[in-house]
Amino acid sequence: MWPFKRKQPETETRAADTGYTALMMASRAEYITGTTGAAELTSAVQSCVSFWEAGFAMADVDGTDLLTRRLRAVMARQLALRGEAVFYITDDAMVPVSDWDLQTRLGRPTAYRLTLPDIGGGQTVTALAGEVAHIVTGADARQPWAGTPPLHRSGLSAGLLQTMETLLSDVYRDAPIGSGVVPMPESKEADLQDIARGFKGARGKMLVRESVSVQAAGGPQPNSDWKPQDLTPDLQKTDALGAHGAARDAILCAFGVLPAMLARNAQGPLVREGQRQLATWTLQPLAEIVSEELTDKLGQPVQMDTLRPLQAYDAGGRARAAAGVVQALALAKEAGVDADTAMKLVGWDAD
Repeated sequence: MWPFKRKQPETETRAADTGYTALMMASRAEYITGTTGAAELTSAVQSCVSFWEAGFAMADVDGTDLLTRRLRAVMARQLALRGEAVFYITDDAMVPVSDWDLQTRLGRPTAYRLTLPDIGGGQTVTALAGEVAHIVTGADARQPWAGTPPLHRSGLSAGLLQTMETLLSDVYRDAPIGSGVVPMPESKEADLQDIARGFKGARGKMLVRESVSVQAAGGPQPNSDWKPQDLTPDLQKTDALGAHGAARDAILCAFGVLPAMLARNAQGPLVREGQRQLATWTLQPLAEIVSEELTDKLGQPVQMDTLRPLQAYDAGGRARAAAGVVQALALAKEAGVDADTAMKLVGWDAD
């Protein structure tokens, strides 16, 4: 026996569910199963992502100067397309992370191995959980540290949208739209090609081609041999446009955007209600998650508000309510009723 025995290396286990290798494997699996993820490139998805970016960039942040508007826009895009955003906290900045691995204990991250983006190549940094801001949305109970984007939570609608847009683009690119077939008498192929080229580009002109009667199957050629047959595909029978609109509306709802906001006949009140819906039920809850995470990691209260900058409130209703309160106070003063008593009678706080 050799007196010196080499020490066996310790087994290191990491949760690499959100790493680059895992993303490549997931992309390959989606490609094999038929979902390529091209729905992220559609105009409907990018419009929703732009709404999220603008809402976060305009938000009010109290308690820290590290979360700049540019950084908030990056965070919103990451949450919309990836479902989570990770930032490395330094003394004077928060650096966005392009790739990461993590270790967990009791379902909570304890350490990270981060890849920070640089123009000459990524830089790998090991950090504790207290040095990393990890914002997660759409997490599952089996993996509470990993988020899922709205597109993955609505895979059927995203796949249908991508399929319909691909179908329509192929049809408008390859289908013989506006083309027709004109029956011609039997002739040489070269002569038929010359006749076909004679129709090309002749818009608004008198087109005359002399036909001859030929003996085919023992009878003359019918006199209706010049009646053209249209080759334009009839998309109304497939209801492709209706299916495309339904898939687009489903994607908008998945991102918290009311489909009526993008309608052609949308009016001002409808747009304002849609903005209020987006800010109240989608952006502000995400902002509260961001505030809670930064408060925990920075050690000081941080508050992020998207409602006031987006004016996502009923300004007209508030104005009418304020006018009613002032009028009620004036009437109470004329009647000799105490102002505090009058406010309590209508359910308003005197302060």
